Amino acid sequence: MAGAPVRRAPYKDTLQPALHRRFSSTAILLLTVSYLEALLLANWSSYFWSWFPIGPAGFRTLLIFSCGLSILILRIAHYHVGLKTTESGLQALGSSLLSPPTYETALWYSISSFLFCSIFLFSMSESSNLHWITYLSGTRARLNERPLFLACYLGVCALFQTITHYKTDIDRLDFDISKHQTRVQQKALGVLPRSFQIVLLQLPGALAQSAQQAVSALLASLFIYYFILRSSAWGWALTFLRPFYSLPKTNIVPATWPTDIYLLVRCIYAGTLMQFVWAAGNTAFSVFMVREPLKNGNPLTSESKDPNGSLLNGLKSKKLSIKSFAMWELALIARDFEVRRQAIFCDIDRKDGPMWSQVYSICMELLKQIETRVDEYGKPPPSAFAQPNPVVETKHRTTAPVRREAIFTKKGETPRLLGGVEKALDQIARTPGSSPVSELSPLAKKTWKDAKDRMLTREQQEALSPEHLRSEFGNWTTSLLRIGYIGRLFRHDFRTRIAGVVLGTPYAEPTLYTNAAQALCLLAVHSLAEDQFGNVHRDVPSIIRTLTAVIRKVEGLYQRFPFHWTDPSGTKESPEVDEILDALRTGLEQVVAQFEPYSSDLRLSLGDVRLAKEAIVKPEREAPAPKERELVVKPKTIDEKNVEPSRNRREFKPQMEQAR
Repeated sequence: MAGAPVRRAPYKDTLQPALHRRFSSTAILLLTVSYLEALLLANWSSYFWSWFPIGPAGFRTLLIFSCGLSILILRIAHYHVGLKTTESGLQALGSSLLSPPTYETALWYSISSFLFCSIFLFSMSESSNLHWITYLSGTRARLNERPLFLACYLGVCALFQTITHYKTDIDRLDFDISKHQTRVQQKALGVLPRSFQIVLLQLPGALAQSAQQAVSALLASLFIYYFILRSSAWGWALTFLRPFYSLPKTNIVPATWPTDIYLLVRCIYAGTLMQFVWAAGNTAFSVFMVREPLKNGNPLTSESKDPNGSLLNGLKSKKLSIKSFAMWELALIARDFEVRRQAIFCDIDRKDGPMWSQVYSICMELLKQIETRVDEYGKPPPSAFAQPNPVVETKHRTTAPVRREAIFTKKGETPRLLGGVEKALDQIARTPGSSPVSELSPLAKKTWKDAKDRMLTREQQEALSPEHLRSEFGNWTTSLLRIGYIGRLFRHDFRTRIAGVVLGTPYAEPTLYTNAAQALCLLAVHSLAEDQFGNVHRDVPSIIRTLTAVIRKVEGLYQRFPFHWTDPSGTKESPEVDEILDALRTGLEQVVAQFEPYSSDLRLSLGDVRLAKEAIVKPEREAPAPKERELVVKPKTIDEKNVEPSRNRREFKPQMEQAR
């Protein structure tokens, strides 16, 4: 009896336990930060109980940890991979405002800020005057507005953090984050793992940014509270507290302002601590979740019953995050693990074909997608010419046609100056887009010119010319787009636009394509010594030709890709596209260097080898001329047009007479 077939474990069954371990590392670091903040909020009345974990400090730590844990759960629900390739910030803003996850994010940040506000107020001493109820004249209870302002301030901090969350795309998992680790930093913290090093080295910057955001939120809160929220916040607070305290029945806002220098300092202190909890959790999550897909120094799928089958399942996944992790693992196998490479070459009895053939087809399909997108750039969509023009039935007229004769001119009247003006007004009424001056009669044109010369000087006429007005409008628009927040809304960056063309929309993950090229080329190079069945060499010519074609077409797109008029930078830079080109060139160079001696056996022509070597060389991209970078070239002024040439003629005339 034949044995039962081995079940191919889905790749996510291997990836999920690894992600859970990374989430545990994030939670441990967040718990450490929460404990340190709990110590900062302690009153230190008792030296032992102020720091002992099993006691008030531990309880305060758990509450602060819950503020950051809610944000981590939010990150798990909404994380994605890849750069957003939307056309402009205004489109991204519109999609965010219409998306339910945006309001879910704002809700959880608000809940976290409300919980932290309660912890902070409970930790303050009596001298801080931050209790909700104060007693005047014995037992007369009054609502204290100071904690109310603090609560509104932390709510504004939550709103600002929500905006920052989507402005900087915190939900994205950046697979290249480990490249920010330098050798000097690795030596400084060489005892810890590299991911912990990256997090610890980013925390000081996160603390400084948290303090900066706390100050900015305070300035905004002063305006928002006193001009918008004060009356309604005071009324709602009285409504919630009246069932528990004997408060006045009136909702009149106090005449005095609650803010003083001590309250403002405590607001900044509370806002910095709260935002640092969020920043520490987000930073740790973004770093730990993109660690290499390894477990105990081996690929994740090594412990699976069918390692190659699980890896194939991940490579064929439709979810971009799972596919990116699987492709990253394949690239690591092709580079560092000889046993797994040999298992790929020797696995020839699969249902859908040999393991190498399936890996080759998946990687080649990804690279050819780039070539297809570049070829389709600039072409009209197929639906534009696929559908014939619909035939419109002519309806019989039931009323008289519109009269076409002049509106003001009477029949039989000879057109004069007034008739030309009336004709121009008639033309404006019928076709508003046309120029009225061009429709005037010669006599009316001459009269218009004489009147213009009497009323306006030559400088004023040129200042009011359409060319000069268009130039001034273009310069004003360019200056406006250079402003940070305004420019982000309307700017169409060269980087995002070309990344959308090459890598696709709405998200583009460059490491998916770089790992595919690296895995394909390294497997081909190592096949010379490890491929026992000789299946790989048949696909080497196709690999060389495809890589050459993709490199040449992407470089050609770089040269002809235009700047958008809202992009004032004028620089052709796209790190994502450059990363893919570098990976393609590196892989192509390795394959050509190893297989060029066998070019005749592989049926590679001299032209294929020459084109491949030309594609390996990185061209020097010429910077655009200043006129190309500017939106509108300002025309010469009157002095530059008229005065300068006459002055030059006066200077050179005596020199010409002396030469004679």
